[in-house]
Amino acid sequence: MRIMDGHCDALTKLYVNPKLEFGREEQELDVSYPRLKHAGVKVQCFAIYLSDSIQQPTFEHILQMVDLFYRQIGRHPGMHVIQTTEDWHLVEASERIGAILTLEGLDALAGNMMHVRILQQLGVRSIGLTWNYANWAADGVMEPRKGGFTRKGKQMLKDLETMGIIVDVSHLSTTAFWEMVELYNKPFIASHSNAQKICPHPRNLSDEQIKAIIQCKGTIGITFVPYFVDSANLTVPISALLKHIDHVCSLGGEGQLGFGSDFDGIEQWIKGLRHVGQYENIIEALCKNYRESQVEAFLYGNWRNFMLTSLPK
Repeated sequence: MRIMDGHCDALTKLYVNPKLEFGREEQELDVSYPRLKHAGVKVQCFAIYLSDSIQQPTFEHILQMVDLFYRQIGRHPGMHVIQTTEDWHLVEASERIGAILTLEGLDALAGNMMHVRILQQLGVRSIGLTWNYANWAADGVMEPRKGGFTRKGKQMLKDLETMGIIVDVSHLSTTAFWEMVELYNKPFIASHSNAQKICPHPRNLSDEQIKAIIQCKGTIGITFVPYFVDSANLTVPISALLKHIDHVCSLGGEGQLGFGSDFDGIEQWIKGLRHVGQYENIIEALCKNYRESQVEAFLYGNWRNFMLTSLPK
């Protein structure tokens, strides 16, 4: 079965440790080319995320990660960078794996729309507005004041809508989420978030938020972060992940549900999902609980439908 994964942080690991190579089966990389190939992943999103080790992030840092993406991933003979729907179809007609470049957090853009336009030209196709805390545009979900968008952030949101860059609300504060629902008129995604009803972590989505994403025909990437799946147990089995899938489906989200593992952005793992090469274990669990057509949609089809209507032609 084909797979699309909506979020990983392999770029950050490659940036922090220049000795790592995407093309090798590195033990330190959850997501590498050999592991993607083994799993049958057809499309992988790679996030630009500037870690806390960079105390004053700048646009230069983002450009360094864009350069790294094209050197390590874009130039790999088994990969093809997806910027348009035409690229998507080219990947599907080949043996290569598609790579989509995304940005997690607007912090280093410093409110400069020129930077956003440059990133669009360089292939960034989705932008997560915040990480956990506040930036110049909006508050993140862990920001104590629990605020929404700034005036400049609201303008940025309208600009992103006009540009056709996909907006990602994972990490966004609840207040900002609902402001966005009022301001933004296109489908949006939560690339790596689960259901708060099943696991009451602030990074997860409430039923009302899930319904809003379903209503706008967006996509929710169920994530493999153990404490977003089950915060009550140290060892989290794959079966616990299925509870989130069941719940989103019960709210009417069967056609808006995919996966966004957050591999390489985590230091704890679900049992049997230690890296992307172990997707076969979740496929096995899914096939025991859902129809084949449902499993194919969760793994690939729903993301595919969203991307082919959201990416530029």
